[in-house]
Amino acid sequence: MSYKKWLIIATSLFGAGFILGLVAPPGIFGPFANAIADLEELANLLTPLPQFAVLVIIFITNASTLLVSFILSPIFCLWPILVLILNGWLLAFVSAIIAQEKSLGFVLVGVLPHGIFELPAFILGQAAALSFGTTVILALFKKRRELILPSLKQNLRYLLIALALLLPAAIIETYITPLLLT
Repeated sequence: MSYKKWLIIATSLFGAGFILGLVAPPGIFGPFANAIADLEELANLLTPLPQFAVLVIIFITNASTLLVSFILSPIFCLWPILVLILNGWLLAFVSAIIAQEKSLGFVLVGVLPHGIFELPAFILGQAAALSFGTTVILALFKKRRELILPSLKQNLRYLLIALALLLPAAIIETYITPLLLT
């Protein structure tokens, strides 16, 4: 399957999660209902840290999400699927609450500057995970293990591009987004 199709699948899964986050009643998700309070608590923990430390934490957190998805993708692609849907849901859920408390403009200013890099990086990395995981699964079932190494090489290139995009996203999220939200 072409990589473009994996991008469409990853985007669709993220979009499905996003739509779910917009239309589902908040109480349906139980433990996730406190997502805003948890995010505020996390922000309070990061506030006293130097900005460079915050940048490193943001980058490592986002990069580790992509790397874990890629590594665990051969387990029936469950991890990348769950991560895509959950992140789409979380973005919509949190954005809807903040839009009600502040405004839609506030949400857009808080997400778009770094999201221009982070969302494509996330979709690109998860598409690589789905592509690689599917290839490994099919290669093992069809006993065609020679397909794994070329797929690994190709998808690692996409993963590296995604990881590279996370750096400007983390820089913008750390240094520019707080200025825009004040």
